[in-house]
Amino acid sequence: MRLIHTSDWHLGRSFHGASLVDAQAAYLDHLVDVVRSERIDAVLVAGDVYDRALPGPTSVQLLDETLVRLRDAGAQVVLSAGNHDSAVRLGFGSRVLEHGGVHIRTSTRSVGTPVLLDGVAVYPLPYLEPSLAASALDAADSTHAGVLRASMRRVHADLATRGMPGVVMAHAFVVGSATCDSERDIAVGGASAVPASTFNGIAYAALGHLHGAQQVGDIGRYSGSPVAMSFSEADHRKSSVLVDIGPEGVSTSLVEAPVARPLARLRGTLADLLADPDLRAAEGSWCQVTLTDTTRPLGAMEQLRRRFPHTVQLLFDQPVTQLRDSRYTSKVVGKETLELCCDFLTHTRGGATATAPERELLQRAVEQTRLERDSGDGPERVRTVSGEAGVA
Repeated sequence: MRLIHTSDWHLGRSFHGASLVDAQAAYLDHLVDVVRSERIDAVLVAGDVYDRALPGPTSVQLLDETLVRLRDAGAQVVLSAGNHDSAVRLGFGSRVLEHGGVHIRTSTRSVGTPVLLDGVAVYPLPYLEPSLAASALDAADSTHAGVLRASMRRVHADLATRGMPGVVMAHAFVVGSATCDSERDIAVGGASAVPASTFNGIAYAALGHLHGAQQVGDIGRYSGSPVAMSFSEADHRKSSVLVDIGPEGVSTSLVEAPVARPLARLRGTLADLLADPDLRAAEGSWCQVTLTDTTRPLGAMEQLRRRFPHTVQLLFDQPVTQLRDSRYTSKVVGKETLELCCDFLTHTRGGATATAPERELLQRAVEQTRLERDSGDGPERVRTVSGEAGVA
């Protein structure tokens, strides 16, 4: 049996406001080609098919077309729900689709019931929210580890009657795995952690949720997300996992995924970044730029995008200026209104002082305000109402 394991497609996700649909479609084209060229028997998608519970029409259409193409290429498809998916919406029509070779598992009712392929039993475990799944699974405790242990008891009980290798699909955080910023935390305080030993006794654990491809224990692996979704994934090697199960056991290898646009994290002063010839490769990348100028340059993003047109995140790392006296009154005492305005502008721009035209504009504004106040035409003019003085 030859399987390909993938997960965390997150159809509908954007990258700092830029749509990822073209990159996701390119990966799915690649996946169909791999299924055909490598004679894949089944595609396993371990959760987070969609990025949100209410997927948009484009995402739904892309998934629909992909499932048809994967079946046409000769593979059965097994999908399980992740924490981003709506179990009801992803699972709609699953009983009908099962007859066509597309197996979708989204509820606790299906836990322990395998998808039987040619000599291999695949057990898709959807994302199990402990507070909702613990009682349904008779779990000893309402934690991620508790509900997965209860699920694995069902898996082992069924597998004992089959006499064939078992593969488990699970969407969870396994202890010791490396995380990144683009993953939605599924618990707090470490309560989401699941020991790798939970999956002992099966041939292979096809894991989802974490976006970096990595080995887990002796039998599990995260395929990782096929498309990067944050700059914390800049060093990831995006891939799918080719899984061969035969008489000699299980072997795995990574199939590298196409990269529509690489990620680059740049750091330095604005002048250095704009002039550095070694950064030519970053001109076609999604860029995260951290400027280290002592004051924030005016029009920094516009200047950066002239050289790095795909800059989507601009950060500043400036040296901290120690103030001798932080009290507000000591900072403003004795200063004219114009100086206070200029100081405020400098503060909000991270140290960039007012230019001559800006100073002239502020001077005119201050003078106009003074004239309106003194003439009684401004917002602070004094009027008499019923014999009493009031502020209009």
